[in-house]
Amino acid sequence: MKRIKIFISSVQSEFAQEREMLCQYIRTDALLGKFFDPFIFEEVPANEYSATHVYLQEVELCDIYLGLFGNLYGNEDAEGISPTEHEYDLAASLHKSRLVFIKSLNEQERHPKETALIHKVEQEIVRKTFVDMEGLRTSVYASLIRYLEEKEYIRWRPFDASNDNGATLADLDEVKMKNFIYMARSKRNFPLPLDTAPEKLLTHLDLIDEQGRLANAAILLFGKKPQKYFITSEVKCVQFYGTVVEKPMPSYQIYRGDVFELVDQATSFVMSRVDNWVGTRSEGETADVPTRPELPMDAVKEAIVNAICHRDYTSNASVQVMLFRDRLEVWNPGALPYGLTVQKLHGPHKSLPTNPLLADPMYWNGYIEKVGTGTEDIITKCHDYGLQTPEFHQEEDFRVVIWRNKSETDPNVIQIDPNDVRSDVRSDVRNDVRSDVRNVESTIGKEESVILNMMRSNPSVTAMLISQELKLSLRSIQRYMTSLREKGLIRREGSTKRGKWIVIEN
Repeated sequence: MKRIKIFISSVQSEFAQEREMLCQYIRTDALLGKFFDPFIFEEVPANEYSATHVYLQEVELCDIYLGLFGNLYGNEDAEGISPTEHEYDLAASLHKSRLVFIKSLNEQERHPKETALIHKVEQEIVRKTFVDMEGLRTSVYASLIRYLEEKEYIRWRPFDASNDNGATLADLDEVKMKNFIYMARSKRNFPLPLDTAPEKLLTHLDLIDEQGRLANAAILLFGKKPQKYFITSEVKCVQFYGTVVEKPMPSYQIYRGDVFELVDQATSFVMSRVDNWVGTRSEGETADVPTRPELPMDAVKEAIVNAICHRDYTSNASVQVMLFRDRLEVWNPGALPYGLTVQKLHGPHKSLPTNPLLADPMYWNGYIEKVGTGTEDIITKCHDYGLQTPEFHQEEDFRVVIWRNKSETDPNVIQIDPNDVRSDVRSDVRNDVRSDVRNVESTIGKEESVILNMMRSNPSVTAMLISQELKLSLRSIQRYMTSLREKGLIRREGSTKRGKWIVIEN
């Protein structure tokens, strides 16, 4: 088999050791050496041709352009362009596969033209950063292995389809599977009936093989305890007071469960901690006061769904949801599919799920679309909400940034912090809303009235469920419930876990 030629491009004086190391490493690695043939100019024998001629000829002949960019720009020709930029531009014009690695060290010393070159590269392809030779070697190895996978030189089962986990049907929750069928039928006209046996459902979704071995995706979707098998399949949610990662943190949660539970829990974490704008009755004729959360819930959920669905489950890292004062960041350990760039995410693009066996059931349950519109939907929903354009970043992890509103200009709108519902705001809401409890109209507010109605319809309702339904913090709900008890409007009958709420009607 003809080996795949790699042209290693850089400012030679800055990366002499790195170039030599990569060349030697690729040639001697048991796997990479079978497929790749690296080229560096230092090994070219003396000849009559100019260095520039040799460089560009090798770029034309190569299959992969591998660029190392740092702080130096290199010698400039009459046009003010360095050989490194000429090589990159030629590789781009010839549509060569390009792998670029940027040294992230003493960046304040970077040449302005090198900064401009790096910015140009970032607009066109996904690049990786490194700080030392060990990190560079690891990143290059991962990128070349990924190249071989994408080009189908090597094949093995993707994570979601692998079935060497040792799990059995006893590890799956049959109730979860029945709930899945119910939701899938209502959302997407799923073809299987409600009484479908677990084995038949799993077979239909390609989650079990002829020997009865379960795919990893089956555990993540329907497992009783998915983290028993995949400990990092969790979501870490944290809230910060300011705009940087620093202590103290007002809230930190680690959520575990199946992928649907993770999405719902993480979304509730965010929506219960962003501001909520409550209008006054002057805005309408109805008794209901209009409310508007600071962030569009659909966009928040979409970002979290994408992170959980498309993450690299072989990584030891977890999905992270971080709420800052000015923004929401959703991180996932993973990389964009080969050929897809951050810039392409802003427009129509192919749907290339990292975990197709995970993505398909999430589609049936209405959590995602199959047409690659997720990132476009996030942008559209934020624009419709009056927020600035969300950002997508591909570095060591993939990151989505959704910017928060810093202020509300409408003088008729009251801003409520769901973690600290002020007494004056409660008073304004209370005076403007009709209570369904006729004899206590002047003593309870809207939230308390809603809680009473929820207890009437479901006496077993929990504070956590009320918190999720109303998109308010658990602390706020507990405070409302204490108030209702003190006013003699509710009482608890039975134990904490098995008891029920009694609404005292006057």
